[in-house]
Amino acid sequence: MTAEGGELVGGMANAGAVFRRGALVERPAPPHAPALHAWLLALRERGFDAAPIPVGRTDEGRERLTFVPGDVPLPPFPEWAMTSAALASVGSLLRRLHEAGAGVAVDTRTAWPRDLADPEGGTLLCHNDVCPENVVFRDGRAVALIDFDLAAPGRPLWDVAMTARYWVPMRNPGPAPAPYPAGLDVPARLRILADGYGLSARDRADLPAVIEQATEVCRAFVARRVADGDPVYLQALAERGGWERWDRMQNWLVDQRETFTAALLN
Repeated sequence: MTAEGGELVGGMANAGAVFRRGALVERPAPPHAPALHAWLLALRERGFDAAPIPVGRTDEGRERLTFVPGDVPLPPFPEWAMTSAALASVGSLLRRLHEAGAGVAVDTRTAWPRDLADPEGGTLLCHNDVCPENVVFRDGRAVALIDFDLAAPGRPLWDVAMTARYWVPMRNPGPAPAPYPAGLDVPARLRILADGYGLSARDRADLPAVIEQATEVCRAFVARRVADGDPVYLQALAERGGWERWDRMQNWLVDQRETFTAALLN
């Protein structure tokens, strides 16, 4: 990418289809773009300046949003993005999003995407996909969230669980290649994320089980993409250990539940 234009890399769903045009970004518009754009603008009115601002559509129906300058971690994730300070700032940024979003009504007439949505639903619009590729950093601190395509109503704790999956990360060490640095302390990092968010004691007690639930939803999402023959997800599944890797991860989460709970509460 050049300083003012070109393809923006990162992510899987819109790979090769997102471009910077000076101060704007052009990307495929999701079917629910009108409601999502209205929500993003309402967040801005409430003082949340950590997300792109929608500014309309192209003649081809692609959406235009303001470009958010900064550094976005791409795999293999750099050491600076995996520091304790970076992780805590991700939790703090997510809390800011939720606090601003609590005052914005969610359009219940909209068919929000269910791909990664909280099965229990909720009145808050969750981002649902706060992976490293969707967080903008400056000077090692998370300052903005991008790519709200999978946002849907849910519990705030669901969004924390989804974020933990990507950022702690909530996966057991294994032989499959991973984009994360080796040696990350999962229980300690889970605590750092919860502290950064300011998670209540009750939610800390519930978080490990919600992470397990979120992992099941993510697996089902991947299974649907693979069944549809999506080449990006077929390749990622093969490179990351296949379904056996998912089995090991889900069993490991259950086995480590007490360890995670102790790290969060003690």
